[in-house]
Amino acid sequence: MSLVLDTASVAEADKVAYWNDAVTRTLVPMTATPRNAGSFCATITTDRCGFLQVSTIEADPETVTRTPDLITAATPELIAVGLQATGRASLTQDTRTAELTPGDLVLYDTTRPFTLDHPERARIHILQLPRHVLAVPDHDVRQIVATTIHPRQGLAALLSPFLSALATTYHPPTVGERLGGHVSDLLATMITGQSDARTANADDHAAQAFVQRIRHYVNQHLADPSLSPVSIAAAHRISLRYLYKLWATQEATISRWIQQRRLEECSRELTRRGRIAPTISAVAQRWGFINAAHFSRAFRGVYGMSPSEWRDKGQTQALVAAAGKPGRRLDAARSGVDGADM
Repeated sequence: MSLVLDTASVAEADKVAYWNDAVTRTLVPMTATPRNAGSFCATITTDRCGFLQVSTIEADPETVTRTPDLITAATPELIAVGLQATGRASLTQDTRTAELTPGDLVLYDTTRPFTLDHPERARIHILQLPRHVLAVPDHDVRQIVATTIHPRQGLAALLSPFLSALATTYHPPTVGERLGGHVSDLLATMITGQSDARTANADDHAAQAFVQRIRHYVNQHLADPSLSPVSIAAAHRISLRYLYKLWATQEATISRWIQQRRLEECSRELTRRGRIAPTISAVAQRWGFINAAHFSRAFRGVYGMSPSEWRDKGQTQALVAAAGKPGRRLDAARSGVDGADM
């Protein structure tokens, strides 16, 4: 049989005190503060499904806070799941805040401080169960507390409507006990899945940051002929195998990317105009190529022409551009582009 506590039958001056006592006795000790002056109306309905307590709160705008001084050594270790039914709300715990709209789920730990705030009249279903029943690592729970779980996300697509039906439908005690066990299993599976996804995202972010460090290192050492995957791995104190694993998501192998960057720098320098143009061999050596034949083959493979053809083409384009400028003569522009081939 449902337990219903309602401020409607309470004198106006006593409503807030009555409501604080109601949520504390039904859920866990908390402080509820109305957001608006004037009359405050709220209702809490509670049922049990075995070890699972299912409560529904419908209240005017309020802020509910569980502060450190309300948490004692005797506090039961409970995990709570909030299912937003109507209105908007936000739940904050462990420096994270979950913004909730109808259908969204949120997990929180009653052994640590939290704040539930809803700026408009709202209804929320709260399911509490003993922490040990979930049988999932603390790390997994901490990974997802105060994060919004949308009803379209994996198992939440099944769990959200199921919990809503559970909270709004009466179940005989024997059926309720079985349903409580099913809810526990589903929650544990969802927590593990959400935690694994967050861990994978964090690992991916760290890996990408490491890749950017390696890219910066390569760009700083392009002129070093000894630059190679082996030297890069040694400089970053990682194994060659791990370097290849990090680079597996990139468009080209790390060796090919190093060559590509060197060719890019060579191509830019070969078309650079100046009074004394460097020779092709000097440019190649400056960017880490020690074998002239290899450089020429690699350059032609990428740009479709030899380094000298590329240089001549670039210089011709520069001359044409210079000739079109007022007060400049073609032969004057040509005087600064002499150079020898490899």
